[in-house]
Amino acid sequence: MNDAEYYRGKRILVTGAAGSIGSQLVRQLLSYEPAAIRVFDNNETGLFELEEDLGTDAVRLLIGDVRDRDRLLMAMDGIDIVFHASALKHVPLCEYNPFDAVKTNVLGTQNVLDAALEAEVGKVINVSTDKAVKPANVMGATKLLAERLTISANYYSGRRKTVFSNVRFGNVLNSRGSVIPLFMKQIRDGGPVTVTEEEMVRYCMHIPDAVRLILMAGNLARGREIFILKMPVVRIIDLARVMIDELAPRYGHKPGHVQVKIIGKREGEKLFEELMTEEESERAFENEEMYIIYPPAYSFETYEFKAPTGFNPVEHPIHASRDVKPINRGEVATLFRKMETG
Repeated sequence: MNDAEYYRGKRILVTGAAGSIGSQLVRQLLSYEPAAIRVFDNNETGLFELEEDLGTDAVRLLIGDVRDRDRLLMAMDGIDIVFHASALKHVPLCEYNPFDAVKTNVLGTQNVLDAALEAEVGKVINVSTDKAVKPANVMGATKLLAERLTISANYYSGRRKTVFSNVRFGNVLNSRGSVIPLFMKQIRDGGPVTVTEEEMVRYCMHIPDAVRLILMAGNLARGREIFILKMPVVRIIDLARVMIDELAPRYGHKPGHVQVKIIGKREGEKLFEELMTEEESERAFENEEMYIIYPPAYSFETYEFKAPTGFNPVEHPIHASRDVKPINRGEVATLFRKMETG
């Protein structure tokens, strides 16, 4: 069953719906003709702007916080699928505000899972990040625990039919707080463009690609999986230089006059990210677009849930962005132009 058929007639809740990913997810879901979409966020202004932008009354706006379990339980009444995109995601902010990161990313996720079990929701898809793999910062550690809670929730479901799965993102280009809006502002101001380390590399994806992964995961999920999109690896300094070449003339600057400044890693930052651990790769399947990681109890002979048609065991797993050849400057330029055109 394709995604459009799967979501048609479903009742869906999106947490973090006013964010970059959540709002785009809502837009895509609307095209699939669901029975209802409830958008849940603690950002009142963001919800208002989303409603104005959508220009439709087909979504129900819910002001609430994932730290409030009772509010979540009310929001999930009669819901078939929950997409949990609410999180504190900025590495430095989480590093200096760890108590709040735990309250939202860990306890908030547990509230979502508890409420979904009590409301007997059909599926819950938790949105995670590659920073959850061998985490070196508070944000990554909280997202790792959120992943583990989501998978473990399947063991608490008992006779209920709720299934819980994760998607794991790379860096989402042009999402709020990402490096692209920062670079744009710095280029507009004539520079310098600040890059933390010359050798820093990241897995990168567009917002539409992120949404596509979430929707595919919601369709395919049978419980306990981690879904990961296959993504290119980009040197951040190459992205900065491409953006200077592309944008400086638009802002009245000569590209050669906008400098790149290396400022050093921020608190909790890594030079490279990882998509999966070595142990996870032993339980991973792939097709041309994505990976699916199955839980530790996976057995090729006895596991209840077989891999979907077209997925095969990963033969040559690549775990870290440092082990992948980054795309060249021309390919980075193509990636950036694709982002600009949507």
